[in-house]
Amino acid sequence: MRCLKLLGERLSARTSSRQTAELQIRAALLNRFTQLGTPDTIRVA
Repeated sequence: MRCLKLLGERLSARTSSRQTAELQIRAALLNRFTQLGTPDTIRVA
């Protein structure tokens, strides 16, 4: 939730369809940031 608030607490779009699209974009950004920050674990031996 903290990361979502870093993207802004309010929606800038006025219509509900655009608000939905804006939230989907924010969720995709958060998922990408999480993917970039997760280390790849490789078993050695």
